[in-house]
Amino acid sequence: MLGLKLPTDPRWVNLAEKSLEEILTDHAYCEQKAATTCISLIQRFPEREKMVRELAPIVTEEWGHFRQVLREMDNRGLKLGPQRKDLYVNKLLEFQKKGGSKDDQLLERLLTFALIEARSCERFRLLSLHISEEELKKFYHGFMVSEAGHYKLFIDLAKGYFGDEVVKVRWQEYLEYEATVIEDMTPRGDRMH
Repeated sequence: MLGLKLPTDPRWVNLAEKSLEEILTDHAYCEQKAATTCISLIQRFPEREKMVRELAPIVTEEWGHFRQVLREMDNRGLKLGPQRKDLYVNKLLEFQKKGGSKDDQLLERLLTFALIEARSCERFRLLSLHISEEELKKFYHGFMVSEAGHYKLFIDLAKGYFGDEVVKVRWQEYLEYEATVIEDMTPRGDRMH
């Protein structure tokens, strides 16, 4: 369903489990950034009424996820650490076509965000299947389902605004590029991406 060209290195779950405080910290900030990303799309493209209506509840959902991760950390006596640069996301942002029309910029953003959600979904799935603690399996399963829905929403919005063929071509370019990013990155247990 997600179309990712390169799966996550299987060692990543073991590394994440050993760095639970760090992975939960990074996860919390990813949820926060997802909420602000939706807000920024609404602010930048208010004329796209369908998108505004579709993203407004996602802002609330993502912020709720941030709070959910904080609650999980509190329950475990863990502290939210500092936010770190997301090298994966920064690499995807480098791939976005610069300039062009406002429509061109919207397409690039929708596809970038769809890809981030797809990779997050894949990682949450791995955690929901392979992390040793049963409660964390359930915890991450819920996030996996949510991220799959967000991925689909961003892709559907792109197709609705720009057409299936335009999206298909550019999406394949994104998938190919993202595979090279994943291949070049050393698996790190302290980062979601």
